Amino acid sequence: MDQPIIALKIDVDTYIGTRDGVPRLLEILGRFGIRATFYFSMGPDNSGKALRRIFTRKGFLRKMLRTRAHSACGLKTLLYGTLLPPPQIAASFPEILRRTEAMGHEVGLHCWDHVKWHDLLPWLPKPMTALELGRASALFQDILGRRTRATAAPGWTVSPDSLEIQDAMQLDYCSDSRGIRPFFPVMEGRRFRTLQIPTTWPTADELLGENGITAETINDHYLTLVRPGLNVHTIHAEMEGRSLATSFADLLERLLARGARFLTLAAAAQEYGRNAADAPLAMGELPGRAGRVALQGYCGKQGEKG
Repeated sequence: MDQPIIALKIDVDTYIGTRDGVPRLLEILGRFGIRATFYFSMGPDNSGKALRRIFTRKGFLRKMLRTRAHSACGLKTLLYGTLLPPPQIAASFPEILRRTEAMGHEVGLHCWDHVKWHDLLPWLPKPMTALELGRASALFQDILGRRTRATAAPGWTVSPDSLEIQDAMQLDYCSDSRGIRPFFPVMEGRRFRTLQIPTTWPTADELLGENGITAETINDHYLTLVRPGLNVHTIHAEMEGRSLATSFADLLERLLARGARFLTLAAAAQEYGRNAADAPLAMGELPGRAGRVALQGYCGKQGEKG
């Protein structure tokens, strides 16, 4: 059997995730000698505005309750952008971005305003979408002294406009989608030239509270998903870097015991991008997630071709 390859994609969405979650994840990864890929939100933390999804997205309130989002992020985070002013994320902790890169991890760009992109992208005019990526890219370059070479869309939310703008940024790859293997996206009849490295496993917030899965049993489930070749696992600094930190460390230990090899998404793009083919990309639904995400040429259960 081929050796399983694990690429860890770490989304950093919030102020508290950057301040508390990232340092904890750096400690855990350092303990095991594993390098991962971190995508940082650069602008304001407007997490409180995400609560409007209770009224616009079926299943969002249930997801908040079963994943105990108030415990994962803290009450203060759930008020940012509404009752509390939104703090700036990357500008508050530039040393955390620099330390992450200095420790050998890949650092990429998540977004400027996470909630705005996730909730409003389909309605944003193209210049506004370009401005969101442009502001984030400019601050990223100010902090790290180089342009970003990869992006990962908040909530796996894309549009033909966002993909076109990413093409113009001359990125090495993007990780905006859910799927089964690296591919070049074709969306609404348009083919885009930036390689996509999709997330292949469900995330913790999609699994917890479903089918009897708990923080104590989630790793048993993840081990059933390991397949030969590339596995891309997205975690969140707000969860695996805080309330699920012990569980995440256990997962790494068990994967290493199985002989898994870990690499960054940039390394995965180099290793698997040469044989990537075109594939359809469309927004659709996944079990356990409220709202729609970018899906690679299949519908329904993750990992099943359609």
